[in-house]
Amino acid sequence: MNVRRSAAVLAAVAVFGSAVAPAAFADDAPSPSTALPSGLYGKSDPKFDGVFRQSYALLALDTADVRPAQKAVTWLTGQQCASGGFAAYRADASEPCNSKTPVDSNSTAAAVQALAALGDDKSQDKGQDKSLAETVDKGVAWLKSVQNQDGGWGYNPGLPSDANSTGIVVGALAAAGENPADVKSQKGRSAYDALPKLAMDCGKGDGAFGLADAKSGKLSPNADATAAGVLGSLGKGLVVTPGKKSAGGAPKCAKPDTASQAASNGTGFLLKLLGKHDDHLMSAMPGAKDQPDQGNTADAVVALAAAGQSEQAGKSAEWLAKNSAAWAKQSGPAAYAQLVFAARAAGMDPRDFGGADLVERLTAQGPPPEKGSASDSAADADSDEKKEDGGVSIWWIIGVGMVAGIGIGFLYSANRKKQQP
Repeated sequence: MNVRRSAAVLAAVAVFGSAVAPAAFADDAPSPSTALPSGLYGKSDPKFDGVFRQSYALLALDTADVRPAQKAVTWLTGQQCASGGFAAYRADASEPCNSKTPVDSNSTAAAVQALAALGDDKSQDKGQDKSLAETVDKGVAWLKSVQNQDGGWGYNPGLPSDANSTGIVVGALAAAGENPADVKSQKGRSAYDALPKLAMDCGKGDGAFGLADAKSGKLSPNADATAAGVLGSLGKGLVVTPGKKSAGGAPKCAKPDTASQAASNGTGFLLKLLGKHDDHLMSAMPGAKDQPDQGNTADAVVALAAAGQSEQAGKSAEWLAKNSAAWAKQSGPAAYAQLVFAARAAGMDPRDFGGADLVERLTAQGPPPEKGSASDSAADADSDEKKEDGGVSIWWIIGVGMVAGIGIGFLYSANRKKQQP
């Protein structure tokens, strides 16, 4: 299982103990025991990642000018609790959330980013646009309500702040039109106060953002946390375009006393790691097999592009184009979405990524898009051409060839009396 947002998950393990870890880090996602909703992307069990993978898929398709099926959007908005927060997955969304519903910052922030982007789509009708805006506003309000006093966010309400959770929440705030610097705790601290505290020094930590040890709570350098921390410190979300190229190559590491310096240090750390392994990252999960990590590499591409390191972002994106096909096919919609984000950030065409059309493959993971989208028009034209030649519809081929991705595994803590519904 490719575990995205692993630093946030392990931060939860540090608080709740290793006994809860196996569910999140299992090698294989269990098959769902009941039929999945027709609007959901992916075919694997959505228990740990339903909202997250749906949000990634919808956001990635939006960047490619594909208008997702309405039932896919409706499924996501229907997962929201009355409080505004999202859990990973609610099998019966008609049942109201309660104190035991494991709402979390990562699912909520991902949903906010996706729905904010869809709400900006000029092709949406006014009623739909208003509904999406209300959902986004409620999600932002919930995120503000669970902000820690240090200015950051933990995975679940009440958990210590971590770089991954804080980073993705910053992206959600920015996507919703908020200035993250203005979103402050009761003690007057913002995410830009919290993130430098989650960054390590230039000695043993090499300027990376840290992952808390499950036993001691001490930070250790982590590439996944660093990519998220860099994005958050720069005020960026999941969707970025290549930034202005920075001068002078790798930035010089210095004391991370500001968010901008922490981002600079983290950028240098990622450049150093990528240089060691032929432009890709190895698994950042403690105890994981020493193997290439396409997901973390894709995240690093986005972070480096946001930081102006377009040369290395391009090299790593090229590595992904050559080495990510099998991983994405196995991992499902969120993996394809990560590659779309990386391709966009590196200035590459996601419809011709190492010869693969990422948009088409992502589209095949869920319901066909709405009529009138760029993807749908192209598919119709191709279908007509196939029929004239005595062939079959491209959508029939895609349907038959649809793969079951294992999705993104996430750790959720239940029975937390203080958790907000």
